[in-house]
Amino acid sequence: GAGPAWVEAAAAERVFTPCNALVGLRLKLRCTPGDGAQRYGPPREVESCGPVEAGPGACTFDSRHLYTKKVCGRGSVRAVSYNILADTYAQTEFSRTVLYPYCAPYALEIDYRQNLLKKELAGYSADLICLQEVDKSVFVDSLAPALDAFGLEGLFKIKEKQHEGLATFYRRDKFSLLSQHDIAFSEALLSDPLHKELCDKLAEYPLVREKVLQRSSVLQVSVLQSETDPSRKICVANTHLYWHPKGGNIRLIQIAIALSHIKHVACDLYPSIPVIFCGDFNSTPSSGTYSFINSGGIAEDHEDWVSNGEEERCNMPLTHPFKLQSACGEPAYTNYVGGFHGCLDYIFIDKNALEVEQVIPLPSHEEVTTHQALPSVSHPSDHIALICDLKWK
Repeated sequence: GAGPAWVEAAAAERVFTPCNALVGLRLKLRCTPGDGAQRYGPPREVESCGPVEAGPGACTFDSRHLYTKKVCGRGSVRAVSYNILADTYAQTEFSRTVLYPYCAPYALEIDYRQNLLKKELAGYSADLICLQEVDKSVFVDSLAPALDAFGLEGLFKIKEKQHEGLATFYRRDKFSLLSQHDIAFSEALLSDPLHKELCDKLAEYPLVREKVLQRSSVLQVSVLQSETDPSRKICVANTHLYWHPKGGNIRLIQIAIALSHIKHVACDLYPSIPVIFCGDFNSTPSSGTYSFINSGGIAEDHEDWVSNGEEERCNMPLTHPFKLQSACGEPAYTNYVGGFHGCLDYIFIDKNALEVEQVIPLPSHEEVTTHQALPSVSHPSDHIALICDLKWK
């Protein structure tokens, strides 16, 4: 008894079925009008525009949702950091054939992944969500409206060259936005007096300086105020550092710029407010970048200063004033693809002001590798979301 509008929508959309016996077939829907026969006309058949495809079945995040059914209480904050894999990178021939050959092609398509992603994020009942690799169209047309319905306000910072960027969402009944302090690293290095000393040092290393300036990496910084206790403010930073395996020296420069900028916001503009710093740092726990963030300093003779060979050596000591720790520890991996797995993503917290209440367990190795690697029909990204509940000390 369905009308034409319903039938046309069904035909236009992919048809999901739990029955794998139907996969690959085309589906014909026979529509027989009921009481609306005069309005809708005689019965007709509509054939789906594509083959029937398997639904995701059990998803990697289903068991995680058991821990996040409810929003945290007043004194707590649930934070999520997640590289969601930009469609601009997933939808290339290189991605389909080289990076993710194990992933069913339909599971790399934007609509399929966005449906999974919205289901995953909604189930985390988060207060803060920091996302990386967010296509502008995905933010505007998909994520912002979907998360708005769950009480989350979204902010977006684009990388101009890539047409993707960072998104930060915050729960409206817990926080209000006081100010935003987003930067592009290359622009800040050249124009902000905060970084003059670093910029002058880099002048001695023109090859490295040029590489830093060529990158389009950005930093998103938002200052939020508690709706229930206005005396509580928090600085939420979000970034995605340079990706190249030999780019350790570039990442050290980027993180030095980031931490100087965060210091300006959290120490000068809003003295002594706590910091939560999320992102895909493209740095394992053994890297100089991780060590620098964690310890507050990096020596000028650290091996990462020569990560891309002698030609790009740029030895310099760096320090920052924060006491930061990785709230989710050092998982075996947060990125799992065919040729690599490792821990690249972190939620760093100001340990003087915040403590960890609970870390939501990551999916089991068996769940991650059910379809060989990530992304897959049951997981929308090549990264895994980090989730933790924090509370003020």
